[in-house]
Amino acid sequence: MKSVVIYSDGACKGNPGPGGWGVVLRYNGTEKRLCGGEPGTTNNRMELTAAIQSLEALQQPCEVLLHTDSTYVLKGLTEWLPGWKRRGWRTADGKAVKNQDLWQRLDSAASRHKVEWRWVRGHNGDEGNELADQLANQGCLQATSKIGGG
Repeated sequence: MKSVVIYSDGACKGNPGPGGWGVVLRYNGTEKRLCGGEPGTTNNRMELTAAIQSLEALQQPCEVLLHTDSTYVLKGLTEWLPGWKRRGWRTADGKAVKNQDLWQRLDSAASRHKVEWRWVRGHNGDEGNELADQLANQGCLQATSKIGGG
């Protein structure tokens, strides 16, 4: 099974506002960079989208070390998800899970791989995270230009 290292990040200019996601995938000395954006979104949706896009980009099952600076994504996948699923996508206090569509997509994408989730402090000099952040901000710019019609 191939071993892939991933850095994913999301960004939003305003919350909600134009947002972007960025991903760095590294395998066997090669690197692939992906980014995209949406004109009206939230930071949490972009963080989730980054993780989804990174895992969906893998064409076969892999061992993945996925770095994120989002405690929302990390805790969601590693702590909250089993309870949400047991409760029919409800939180512990009975409310509907926010971003359920993306959580379900991320759960499905992650299930195809052996994923180790690793939190990294954002904007703290980690080279992979800084690059993913730059890509996410590039995605924000693309989303902003969509708003202006460009």
